[in-house]
Amino acid sequence: MDAQDKGSDARHGPAEPGVPAPRAPLRGPAAPADGPSASKPPSPDGTETAAAEQPPRDASDGPRTGVAALSLRHQIGAALALAVVAIAVCVHLGMTFLHVAPPNTVSKKHSGTIADWIYPEFEQNWKLFAPNPLQQNVSVQVRAEIRTPDGGSRTTGWYDLSAQDGRDIDGNPAPSHTQQNELRRAWDFYVSTHDDDNRPVGLRGALSESYLRRIMVMRLDRADAAGRDGEVARVQVRSRTTQVPPPSWSGEKASDKAVYRVLPWWLLPEDEMRGGIG
Repeated sequence: MDAQDKGSDARHGPAEPGVPAPRAPLRGPAAPADGPSASKPPSPDGTETAAAEQPPRDASDGPRTGVAALSLRHQIGAALALAVVAIAVCVHLGMTFLHVAPPNTVSKKHSGTIADWIYPEFEQNWKLFAPNPLQQNVSVQVRAEIRTPDGGSRTTGWYDLSAQDGRDIDGNPAPSHTQQNELRRAWDFYVSTHDDDNRPVGLRGALSESYLRRIMVMRLDRADAAGRDGEVARVQVRSRTTQVPPPSWSGEKASDKAVYRVLPWWLLPEDEMRGGIG
């Protein structure tokens, strides 16, 4: 029997002449390697390999912004300015705390320094939290004596400055501190340093007069009370006080009569006649 008759048992030796040799078995797919280089052949020009070998960039290598972008001299200047502002804020908070705190050793020893810092602009008033809050409406009014260019004089009517502030505040979602407190605090400052005969009591009487007078002059200048060629020679201030009507269910009785407190005429210095504040 020849090799062709043996079937699968035929020997696989060298092929005889004229008989084709058996084909070699095909290779299966190669197993994936663990490293990334086995799954992707390297780039011919090596760019990807070089990029992978580069270390990550530090965020500090980018362009500087803010204070860091300034030169050393300007950074020192900014630091000094910030330090000055911080010191001023701390001093102001400390002075305000000593002013509103109960009397103590520090506030008694430095009472003069604290008063010079607080009065009159930063004076604190806690009447809002009193058990018996204010039950009066106080309106501050002013009139002026105008000196005309021909040597004559005329007296204006009464300007209701409190009513003007009320109109400016009404409907304003963010009224200014000046509109809310300047006039009220100036009048309270004057009343607390003067008796019922308008005579100063204590060392701050003259200061309260000067402060209230200057506010009156500025308000009259804004209202153009003197006109184009006139000058404000004197001012007079008064207050109009009325009781707040009690609620109907309280049974209380309150007078609806207005009470006036009229101050004497104040002669203005030369630098205040045209709206200056001295």
